[in-house]
Amino acid sequence: MLEMVAKIMIENKKLGEFIETIQDNCDISDAAGSGIFSICGMALRLRDLSKWEKGLKPWEENDPEELLNWIDLKEQLWEKTEELDFKPLPLLGREYDPFDTHSINQALSPFHLFYGAGYAHSLKPTFFLAGIEKIYDLDGTPVILLGRELVRDLLTIPALNQDGAILIRRDAAGLFLWDQMVYLKKSGQRFLRLGLRHCGLPDFGIESRKLHFQSILSVQEQTYIHHEIGEIRDRVFDHQVFREIVSEFPRTPVELLARTVKDLLADTGPQGTLKDIIATKNITRLGLYAAFQDGLFRPLFPRLRPAVERFASDRDWEGIEEARQEGFQTARQYAGDLTAMFCENPGRENLPLVETQIKERLLQPLGV
Repeated sequence: MLEMVAKIMIENKKLGEFIETIQDNCDISDAAGSGIFSICGMALRLRDLSKWEKGLKPWEENDPEELLNWIDLKEQLWEKTEELDFKPLPLLGREYDPFDTHSINQALSPFHLFYGAGYAHSLKPTFFLAGIEKIYDLDGTPVILLGRELVRDLLTIPALNQDGAILIRRDAAGLFLWDQMVYLKKSGQRFLRLGLRHCGLPDFGIESRKLHFQSILSVQEQTYIHHEIGEIRDRVFDHQVFREIVSEFPRTPVELLARTVKDLLADTGPQGTLKDIIATKNITRLGLYAAFQDGLFRPLFPRLRPAVERFASDRDWEGIEEARQEGFQTARQYAGDLTAMFCENPGRENLPLVETQIKERLLQPLGV
């Protein structure tokens, strides 16, 4: 990976400093945000980052000693950068704010590269730069398929929407999907097998998954795309209210609940993930979707897995549609309650009261 970046920087001398500065900002973000992860979560993210940097396939592992040395060098670098501010990006004679993605991508268009930036979970800033493989229109929304990533930070985010377009990060998506399959809990395995069986795999072993991985990933990309479609077109959870909630309660169960409700609305909404799965009658996508639901999704959407279990026997898509509608109504109710509790108690002095109300009325009944 580093060799590829060096080659591009040589071929496009105008981009050298630009790419280096994005990497600096990634290091600054990772240094400041590394504390938001558990020890296990941090280890997995470092492992993925190292795999990407060395150009390994998702199932290929680093030499343990080399990985430990690499992590030690990363930590030394972070110690030097954690207090630094993000740098403006120098590009074609101008300097850009690192979050001015629209202007930066306009300037990058002749190079067939795409720049991404934003705030992820716990408001950790995230940055990446990737080559563009394909751009197409889906019902009025641009979909941009991104190939090899030249720069990225710790976060392995498979898909997102930015400036009105849907981005599929194929490098990150491959790592993300493989980890989901490898670390899947026992309760999700039967749903994964349902999905893999209808994806044409002769068996469910690791070697079979490696051989057919691109087919599995191509199917899952459609789920990522329609999740983002559902998120863009959702009108239930006001986008500004959502942003205010997560900005006031970062790194808390309140942020986790707000993000899960937002995702559930995108998946169960009239133009979201499950609606498209049902419309296309795609059993592979249905199985994978049910397999990978975890965390607060399970208590918020308890009807999903029983509905998919029945579907495995009767192939009745109407049962999945009924579950989707129920999930959507639940997500709508939670979005309304979150909005009411937050907006009816304005002002920073009322934030402790809002947090208490959300925990007692919404989170505790979910077992959180």
